[in-house]
Amino acid sequence: MRHLAILAAASVLGACTPTAGEVPEAAPGHAPWRPAPVEDAAEPSEVVARSTAADWRQIEPDNLLILELADGAQVFIELAPDFAPVHVANIRAFARGGWWNGAAIYRVQDNYVAQWGNGDARASLPTGVVRTPPAEYHRALAGLPVRPLGFPDSYAPVVGHAGGWPVAWDPDSGRAWLTHCYGSVGVGREVAPDTGTGGELYAVIGHAPRHLDRNIATVGRVIEGIAALSARPRGTGDLGFYDEAKGERPVPIRSTRLASDLPEAERPRFEAMRTDTEAFSAYVTGRANRGGTFFDVPAGGVDLCNVNVPVRRRP
Repeated sequence: MRHLAILAAASVLGACTPTAGEVPEAAPGHAPWRPAPVEDAAEPSEVVARSTAADWRQIEPDNLLILELADGAQVFIELAPDFAPVHVANIRAFARGGWWNGAAIYRVQDNYVAQWGNGDARASLPTGVVRTPPAEYHRALAGLPVRPLGFPDSYAPVVGHAGGWPVAWDPDSGRAWLTHCYGSVGVGREVAPDTGTGGELYAVIGHAPRHLDRNIATVGRVIEGIAALSARPRGTGDLGFYDEAKGERPVPIRSTRLASDLPEAERPRFEAMRTDTEAFSAYVTGRANRGGTFFDVPAGGVDLCNVNVPVRRRP
């Protein structure tokens, strides 16, 4: 049975920026607060071009999941064990057990998600899979090296980045969580208390569905090959499921492997920009204050999901 729960379901602007979580209220009849644009902000692409090796971190091979589709397209997913360790361990076991080999992308819903898997209700799961993982929808804020974005958010008291990931957190509860941005990968599940095993996964291919935050285990993000999911024909069945009666065919998955299980010489290598560096602070400032010859009016602000953490193939 397909898991359907997702169907229903440090400031860089200087003293003018409020402290994390503090958003000045607008006077009646006036626009909401936002900081003045920074006119001399560097273009984000320039920041990336000027960055040094110390501004980047390697994506570990054991955290790199590779989906190869029957048409030859590849999707590369970075896993996030610091946020959902049990689900990520399950995903590794599913990959090593060949769970998705011969499975399919069976749902592509416009402006929402692409979903794939085999169906978690099968009696025999690969060795090592925890059938009933805990609800890994958030983690302790303590020990997480967070960097506030510096702009207000509609879904959380504070948002920003930690370890190269877009995160939100609540200082009062002491909890932090990954946010659903474009390319985020989550676990399909049934209704609570089911949490999903990780055998059914989806990737966000539309406007960030932040209402899913803290309701589903977010386990990673697509770092390359998102077009192999987002550019697929949309399913015409309910909620974007492919309707085979109309001739729509799910997209077969040829294989799913971890980079760590490949021979050393065959491993793809990626690195993500560190989010605790001056370079990343300049990058955020640039994203919030686009200028140059194209932008006449810098926004002076940015949404968390519009600060795409740069990822590149390792030089």
